[in-house]
Amino acid sequence: MSRLRDIFFVANEVDETGGVASWQHQMAGLFHERGHRVHVIGIAPAHFPMRRPAPPYRTTTLYGVRPPSPVRLTGRNRVNVTVRRQEAAREQERRRQAERLSRMFRDAAPGAVIIVPQVWAMEWVGLADTAGHLVIGMSHESFEASENSSRLRRGLEHWAGVDRLLALTAEDADQWIREGMNNVGFMPNPLPLTTDTPSTRDAKVVVSIGRLSPEKGVDMLLEAWAEAAPSHPDWLLRIYGTGDEEAALHKQCADLGLNGSVEWAGHTADVPSALRGASVFVQSSRSEGFPLTVLEAMSFAVPPVAFDCAPGVHEIIDDGVDGLLVRPGNTGELARQLGRLMDDQELRDGMGEKARVDVERYAPQRIADRWEELFAFLER
Repeated sequence: MSRLRDIFFVANEVDETGGVASWQHQMAGLFHERGHRVHVIGIAPAHFPMRRPAPPYRTTTLYGVRPPSPVRLTGRNRVNVTVRRQEAAREQERRRQAERLSRMFRDAAPGAVIIVPQVWAMEWVGLADTAGHLVIGMSHESFEASENSSRLRRGLEHWAGVDRLLALTAEDADQWIREGMNNVGFMPNPLPLTTDTPSTRDAKVVVSIGRLSPEKGVDMLLEAWAEAAPSHPDWLLRIYGTGDEEAALHKQCADLGLNGSVEWAGHTADVPSALRGASVFVQSSRSEGFPLTVLEAMSFAVPPVAFDCAPGVHEIIDDGVDGLLVRPGNTGELARQLGRLMDDQELRDGMGEKARVDVERYAPQRIADRWEELFAFLER
């Protein structure tokens, strides 16, 4: 049996709606079940908190309100006394909160593991005293997504000294290595849900599950559905999710004349029922990391159709075997691939059953074993 440890997750938030929070609570639960002492720490309160039962492990949020962003002391700011005082106060509070982290880490037994799944949180961990413990950073997005934001630059700065930086796929890890990082590995996300009662794929429903935000590409999904729906009048597109783009997407749906074939189902806490009521799953994202919703769909034997927008997507889906991949942003191709599955019950059933088998390589206990093997390796 692996040795029992103190395991800290230090993320931007404890309970923010989205994949990272779901992942960290799933992993925290797996480690807790194995007897580890788990503590989930968030830097700031969640913008959009995810409601979930009180966990059996400790949780802490450092700040009562989200801390202000730093201000560059250049130009006029350099001589602006008010700005300089505000920035000094912000930095003083940041160091005070980092010292809170230090005290928690010092109270842990030697050989604790500190897992930091977001680079913003790493700014506080980097200031804290982590002596005697392992620090593992993670990038929960594709390398391309990091490269197209400030997170690449910040990651190169703040993850350079950690014991291991984990990408989600070997392909993403290679990209970080090309940037000069010599501490990189990869670790896939675990399968979030398993079931003994998968979808029977007899409902003429295509399902999408995700935030209604630009990166999830629901606008492109509606364009594709406008092309696919006329030749499949007995099929329904059911979209689960809420978000900032909701009003604009509803308007787009109406403008495209799709109100009769699109159902806006809002947020759901019952993903199993949503998937059991579907025969096809669609993901139209502009960017992804290692998409949990695709794993969930496959575990319920619902064949996915997805834009191949990140290595994590084609790592999960074997194109033409257990799902269908589409060139990113190609809405016409997305419509055609959806049509293939809607038209062909035998194809749906074959891919759905194969998906359910193939996704077991990400079974939670298998991924937890890989984490424990990594802890032991890093201690050598």
